Amino acid sequence: MQYKSHHTPGFTLIEIMVVMVILGILASYVGLRIIGRIEDTKRTEARVQIGTMETALKLYKLDNGSYPTTEQGLQALVEPPSVGKLPGKWREGGYLEKGKVPRDPWENEYVYLSPGIHGDFDLVSYGADGEPGGEDKDQDINNWDVE
Repeated sequence: MQYKSHHTPGFTLIEIMVVMVILGILASYVGLRIIGRIEDTKRTEARVQIGTMETALKLYKLDNGSYPTTEQGLQALVEPPSVGKLPGKWREGGYLEKGKVPRDPWENEYVYLSPGIHGDFDLVSYGADGEPGGEDKDQDINNWDVE
């Protein structure tokens, strides 16, 4: 006489717990690696934005003979300045795509000085803390350091 086993195939509670622990370890490891990469990505984005604004500033100077003053600021790249030396050949539509001055990846405004301390103009993002100076993720990103 043969007996039929009524055992249904499946996973035991121990097997499920082992898999959950392994998945938890993997998720925390990957999560920590991704969080570190987010700051790297933001710093790279700030460098790219600074490069784009440098190009726009150079085009502005080609058209008008000088860079916007500190008082006119980066806004002079998207609308004709109304203070200081007014540009003679301001380009219709401005010098930046999307018609607005971008904020840095941490949602702070870029600092613009013209004439600059380090060149014709200085363009700076203060990094994650939004304050001058700092180290690591809080370190400033400057146009004179960007290659």
